[in-house]
Amino acid sequence: MDDRIRALDAWLAAALAGAQFRLETASADASFRRYFRVFLADRTLIAMDAPPEREDSRPFVKVARLLREAGLNAPEILAHDLDQGFLLVSDLGTRSYLAALREGDADRLFGDATTALVRWQSASRPGVLPEYDEALLRRELELFPEWYLGRHLGLALTGAQREALDAVFRRILERNLAEPRVYVHRDYMPRNLMVCEPNPGILDFQDAVHGPITYDVASLFRDAFISWEEDRVLDGTIRYWEKARRAALPVRADFAEFWRDVEWMGLQRHLKVLGIFARLHYRDGKKGYLEDTPRFDGYVRHAVARYHELAPLGRLLDEAQGCAPRAGYTF
Repeated sequence: MDDRIRALDAWLAAALAGAQFRLETASADASFRRYFRVFLADRTLIAMDAPPEREDSRPFVKVARLLREAGLNAPEILAHDLDQGFLLVSDLGTRSYLAALREGDADRLFGDATTALVRWQSASRPGVLPEYDEALLRRELELFPEWYLGRHLGLALTGAQREALDAVFRRILERNLAEPRVYVHRDYMPRNLMVCEPNPGILDFQDAVHGPITYDVASLFRDAFISWEEDRVLDGTIRYWEKARRAALPVRADFAEFWRDVEWMGLQRHLKVLGIFARLHYRDGKKGYLEDTPRFDGYVRHAVARYHELAPLGRLLDEAQGCAPRAGYTF
C-alpha cells in the first residue's frame, strides 16, 4: 500500500462516516489519475486519486456538473478534497462501450451515444469552458513531429520537410477553426462511455473545451482501440448529423461539406494521438499505447488518400517509415 492509498483510505473513512468498506483497483488512464471501486454493504462507489501536483481536479468537478445539468449520465460528485486530490463519485458500472461493441449491438449503442452528444452540444454556452483555439490545436499537432516522427521513427526533419509539414498544418487548422463551436468532451470514445441506465454513462471528461462541432463525433467513430468499416463510420456520422440538424445545432446543411469537416478534424486528432502515444511510451513509461499507433497511421493514410492538399503529409510518412511513395501523393 503506497502513501497515497493510505491517505485515500483515511479520507474515505471520514467521508463515509465510519462505514465499513474495501477498495479494489478499478482502472487507470493515460494521466496520473487512478480509480478505485469502493465496496460498501449495499452499493459501490468510485474513489479517484489525482495527485494535486500532477492533476487539477477542479475541471472534473465543473464538467461533471455541466454534463448532469444537461441531463446526461455523468458521475455524481459525492465528496471531494481538492487539496489532497481525492474525489468520491457514483459508480457507472463495469461494462464499457468498448467491450459491448465487440459483442455486437452497435446500432443501439452508437444511437444512444450520438443522442447524448447532441444533448451535450445543445447545452453549450460560450465563456464557460476553455477555448479550443488555434494555439491549443497547434500545440497538439506539434506532438506529431516531436514525439512520433522524431522520437519514435527517428526522423530529423529537414528544412524542406518542416516547411511542407507546416503548410499541411495550416490547412488543417484553417478548416478546424472555420467550424461552429460547441462544448467538446475531447475524448468521446467507446472506452470512456459506459453501458448503463440512462445510457451512456460518460467518463474522462475533465479536458472538455469549447471548440469545433465535429471533434467528438470524429472521436466516436475513429476510435483509438477499435476500428470500423467505412460504411459504419459514414452511417453513424449521417445519423448524428440528422439529429444535430433536428436539434438546430450549427452543422453544415450540406452533408458532403460536414463530412469533410469531420475528416479534417479527425486528422488533427489522429496526428495528436500518434504523438501522445509515443510520448506516453518514451517519456512516461506507459507501455502498450504504441501497439495502437498503426491504427492511427491508417486513419491518417485514409485522409491523405482522399484530399490532394494533404499529399505532402503522405510523402513525409513514407520517408519516415522507409516506404516507397504511394499512388496519389504526387499532386
